[in-house]
Amino acid sequence: MPTANDFKDYYALLGISKTATAEEIKRAYRKLARKHHPDVNPGNPKAEETFKDINEANEVLSDPETREKYDQFGQHWKQAGSAPPEETTANSAGFDPSSNFDQYDDFDSFINDLLGGRARAGRSQYRTSAQPSDDFASFRSRAPAPDTEAAIALSFSEAFHGVQKRLQLDDETINVRIPAGATPGSRIRLKGKGRPSPFSQQRGDLYLTIDLFPHPFFQFSGDNLTCEISIRPDEAVLGAQVQVPTPEGRVTMTVPKGVRSEQSLRLRGKGWTLPKGSRTDLIVKLQIVSPKELSQLEQDCYEKIQANSSFNPRSEIEEVTL
Repeated sequence: MPTANDFKDYYALLGISKTATAEEIKRAYRKLARKHHPDVNPGNPKAEETFKDINEANEVLSDPETREKYDQFGQHWKQAGSAPPEETTANSAGFDPSSNFDQYDDFDSFINDLLGGRARAGRSQYRTSAQPSDDFASFRSRAPAPDTEAAIALSFSEAFHGVQKRLQLDDETINVRIPAGATPGSRIRLKGKGRPSPFSQQRGDLYLTIDLFPHPFFQFSGDNLTCEISIRPDEAVLGAQVQVPTPEGRVTMTVPKGVRSEQSLRLRGKGWTLPKGSRTDLIVKLQIVSPKELSQLEQDCYEKIQANSSFNPRSEIEEVTL
């Protein structure tokens, strides 16, 4: 025997009054069905349950006979009088094929209307068969499978060289090969590895968005890599040959004479690897670092340079006033 807790207020579920017309019921149902449809809310059990409830409410209230019993007997309407409408049985998607739907030329027209398209003008009739129609089965087979979005974080080394990863998607373990040259924000499509459609059970695609753990030396600037190295004052003045790390090992870089702090030099083809095998550039920013401790010889040399230098790096600001 049903209790008060089992009772479902179909009018409240559809957001209508008890005096609502058949057209108002239909309009309220379509609005809610578009909002809570499983294909619009993949993986959302609350929306799926709501979708089942509004279908049940529409089935009862759109039929004048069952609506009359519901209005008269309330929570006991199924036990009143003759046998009630056939109990619905939800399939794996939480969708009842015996629910009452407007009859369209085909189910593509129905779903277009359900999800915001234009409805076919014409008469309406209601379907009460417990078996899905040929049209419905055809619609289920054509329903688009939902795509799945996920993110994966890689080290710079994994992304640069490529890597094989194992991902856990729901209860399934998926092996993924990340090709060399993945960059932050890039996406990888795994065909047929997404979640299944609640209608057709066909699987959509899985889209992986790549993220990279921070690296202590390298950073991205567009497709290029950037880094920062320190040089001594004498190297900045006289020029030097310095060793610079790259993703594939250290290389020798020429520092020209007279460079300034924060100046950048470009190592062509020493940056990130691209999917077709070519390489971007490595942008090296220079920082001139003065020694905090000097030997006596270094102290004497710097003092001699200071006493004999005619270079004035502040000449451009000598005439600055308010």
